[in-house]
Amino acid sequence: MNKETQQKDPFWVYVSITVFVIVAGILLIKQSENEKFAPIKQQVAEENAQMNIRVLN
Repeated sequence: MNKETQQKDPFWVYVSITVFVIVAGILLIKQSENEKFAPIKQQVAEENAQMNIRVLN
């Protein structure tokens, strides 16, 4: 009888690595967008706070 060694198919390892790289890339892009637009969001929040003045009679 031949003793053949069976090698596991690395398909799922490749799939998991690819998914991890894609998700990490998306998260990095989202974080850089949040950092880029943070001053604009702060300015909008300040303008909203200034416009939210109630006039009391």
